[in-house]
Parts: sequence; structure tokens; C-alpha cells
Amino acid sequence: MGHRRRIRSDARLRVPDQVRDRGQVALEYIGFIPVLLFVALCGIQLGWVGYVHQQAETAARTAARVEARNPGAGAAAGTAAVSSGLDPSVEIAKGPDAVTARVSIPVKSIVPGLSIDAARATAVMPNDDPSGARP
Repeated sequence: MGHRRRIRSDARLRVPDQVRDRGQVALEYIGFIPVLLFVALCGIQLGWVGYVHQQAETAARTAARVEARNPGAGAAAGTAAVSSGLDPSVEIAKGPDAVTARVSIPVKSIVPGLSIDAARATAVMPNDDPSGARP
């Protein structure tokens, strides 16, 4: 008869550490996904805010320049200078020597619970009405 080695019962039930920790990384990753998504949304939101502010600046400059050369056409030109989908509000104020354009564009939020002020820009151009008719 051969010699049989006795195995302790608690040694058979012991699971190696590598096998027990196998799911831990997956759980940590799943727990960290909301944080990563929030950071990504904040980055996208920051880029969107910058883009809308740039569009407001462009609209204000365009509106003031066109209004100085062609009275009455500045607001339409400022609105046309903005990408479609944005809803700009263009106001023109004429003085004896200058034309001022004020543009406001609402900034939509993609981050839940975040409210953002509208992008506002102002541009002033000298009144260069070629007809010489100044207000």
C-alpha cells in the first residue's frame, strides 16, 4: 500500500490571494466611471462656453462694422455671423461719432445642475456712413 499524505481540511478551502482579488479592479473601475464622466462633461462644457463667447465677439464686431457702413443692416449681419443653432440678441446704439453693438447669446448647459450666464460682447466702431448722414 502506498503512502497517502493527509491534507488538512482548512488548506483545501483556502483560495489564493490572486483569485480573491480578481474582481476588485473591476469594482474600482465601475466606481470611478461617474467621476470620469463628470470631468469629461465639465471639459466639454468649458469648451462650449469658450466657443459661444467667441461667437458673441464675432457677432458684435460684425454688427458694429456693418452698421457703421450701412445703417440699418448691422443687427442682421451680426445675427448672420453666428453659427446656426445659437440664438443671439443684437442691439445697435448709434452716436454722432461711433456705432456700438451689444450681443448676448445664451449658453446651454450640458452639466446637470449648472446654470451659466449668457455670453455678452460689445464692439464699438467709428461711424463711417459714406452718405454722410449721421444720427
